[in-house]
Amino acid sequence: MSTAFHRLCLAGTHSGAGKTTLTIGIVAALRRRGLTVQPFKTGPDYIDAGFHRRAAAREPHNLDLWMMGEAAVRRCYEHAAAAADAAVVEGVMGLFDGSGADGSGSTAHLARVLDLPVVLVVNAKAMAGSIAALVYGYARFWPDLEVIGVIANRVSGRHHRELLAAALENAGLPPLLGCLPPDPAWTLPERHLGLISDTESTVDEEWLSPLAAAVEKHIDLDRLLAAARGRRPVPSAADADNTAGPTVHRPAAPLRLGLARDDAFHFYYRDNLDRLAEAGVETVSFSPLADQRLPENLDGIYFGGGFPEMFAARLAANTALIKALHRFAASGRMIYAECGGLMYLCRALIDRDGRRHPMAAILPAETVMENRLHRLGYREATLLADGLFGPVGTVVRGHEFHWSSIAGDTGSTAFYDLRRADGSPAGCAGMRIKNVWASYLHVHFASAPGAARAFARALTTEQS
Repeated sequence: MSTAFHRLCLAGTHSGAGKTTLTIGIVAALRRRGLTVQPFKTGPDYIDAGFHRRAAAREPHNLDLWMMGEAAVRRCYEHAAAAADAAVVEGVMGLFDGSGADGSGSTAHLARVLDLPVVLVVNAKAMAGSIAALVYGYARFWPDLEVIGVIANRVSGRHHRELLAAALENAGLPPLLGCLPPDPAWTLPERHLGLISDTESTVDEEWLSPLAAAVEKHIDLDRLLAAARGRRPVPSAADADNTAGPTVHRPAAPLRLGLARDDAFHFYYRDNLDRLAEAGVETVSFSPLADQRLPENLDGIYFGGGFPEMFAARLAANTALIKALHRFAASGRMIYAECGGLMYLCRALIDRDGRRHPMAAILPAETVMENRLHRLGYREATLLADGLFGPVGTVVRGHEFHWSSIAGDTGSTAFYDLRRADGSPAGCAGMRIKNVWASYLHVHFASAPGAARAFARALTTEQS
């Protein structure tokens, strides 16, 4: 770790401007210079963060103001970035797009909270002097936001670059720090939830190396780093999850939580796992695709989201693990599942071609993949039952994003009352049978003081 520290936020004018590719390339290029780079993703997106991990060889973190709140966002950023040489934050959607029309929860809001300088990413295809008008609006819309430069994407050549640079300079706007030419090889493949996850993609060193080399060639990294230099963050001592909520004694020995982690299940917020560790919970990974048995001496199991629909046949074929799950559930120990995890715990998954794949059958319902997005957005959830994240009435926040729906009589009890980000009702949700809790909601533990400790306590409560 060097004595200098650099921080920047890469923000797009809109979704599709190229900020994910540029973030990956800049992180990889800085790492090639010998810098330790800590990547962050604005908002609830799991998939972009996975590509950050590949480029940085370091665990990424999500920073979401609506789910986490300002204090938890600061804490997460400070703790993750303190030991790095550079913090690179990728924005979400357009710079001012957030959970509210006033820009709350947006990339701009996050940059203001964390005092991050912004580099604006512009898709400059078929654009010349108009870049000045575009950048003028973004750079001046919030006067207290520091926009230190512009990176133009899909620039056709030197003359195109010179036109863009001159337009910004003549207008007295933040300078052009560089351009990337169009290259189909850098296109990240997509499917129904957006990008194909890094666990399945071809993003490897052979893909990263040419992108990093292009960034070094076409972007003035020295100028970028000079403009992004700032004070190294100092981690705060206070931890909201450990200083609020009911008193819970930390277990003498770590509780063991089985974490489903493979190509089918890998959507976990790093901050959630860190908070569980602070509450005395050790996570032990296993693969529902490949493992024939569960890890030994587990106190509970956590199934995150992912793409079970893409691996339904393989999941169904692993009957040995499904039998082990049934024995585990019968023992009264807790099983918690989110989104893709819920789909796996149901009786069957019906894919888009109408094929029915038997699943774990821990929950008496089926899920059906639809040809459209079923639910998308932030949710505030009030617990209707004691346990999991706290007593009845505990409020947590999370995010839904799924193309499947639940079919048939579930024979289970809902345990969330949901509201959208605007406060409007979104119905009851969740399926609970005794010690098994499952819903489509991806919960962020930072949204409720004491949530991680309550979750740890629930691991010690067996139900028959």
